[in-house]
Amino acid sequence: MFANISLRFYSPAMDLTSITPSPQALKALTHPVRLRMLGLLRIEGPATATQLATRLGLNSGATSYHLRQLAQHGFIVDDEERGNARDRWWKAAHQATTTEREEPADEETRQTMDAYLQSVATVLTEQLQRAVEEHGLLSDEWRHASTFSDYGIRLTPARARALLDHVHDWFMSQDEEPDDDPATADFVIQIAAFPRPGTVTGDKQ
Repeated sequence: MFANISLRFYSPAMDLTSITPSPQALKALTHPVRLRMLGLLRIEGPATATQLATRLGLNSGATSYHLRQLAQHGFIVDDEERGNARDRWWKAAHQATTTEREEPADEETRQTMDAYLQSVATVLTEQLQRAVEEHGLLSDEWRHASTFSDYGIRLTPARARALLDHVHDWFMSQDEEPDDDPATADFVIQIAAFPRPGTVTGDKQ
């Protein structure tokens, strides 16, 4: 499955680079702060630990620790074009994170996947909440181009998978607007698709 946290905005002409981390590497992304850092580096570009600390409201020690964890597992690398003896710059090594479609083979891996998805949900929920808070500040054009909606439909697992594949393929086929158009902005589409909680497991709350 895809779990593209803050996928770098791109055009189909670019080669989309992604990483499918091992279960051990995935543990590094079970912390929401690291997902936020990785997302900022993918979307806003290279940064120093000091810049990220300011952006995320963290102290420099904690920021450096999280960056080392991301680097250790290959999610970020040194930006040698910007770095010097005083300032170490970091950049994302890939544009997207994906996970295996097959079910985890053991309980430890399953727990790691569950923890990772909890972090994904935390980061996406925070982004959604901030979008709602800023909604009233948008221009009429952007308010009319935004939505906070959900839909329900009865499907088999096979048809649900086909629907998600179709949505993904459609999104990947879209062209970006040129950067010099002042009317453009980074536009986010969050996708969360799942059986309505309790209807399959029987654990209705």
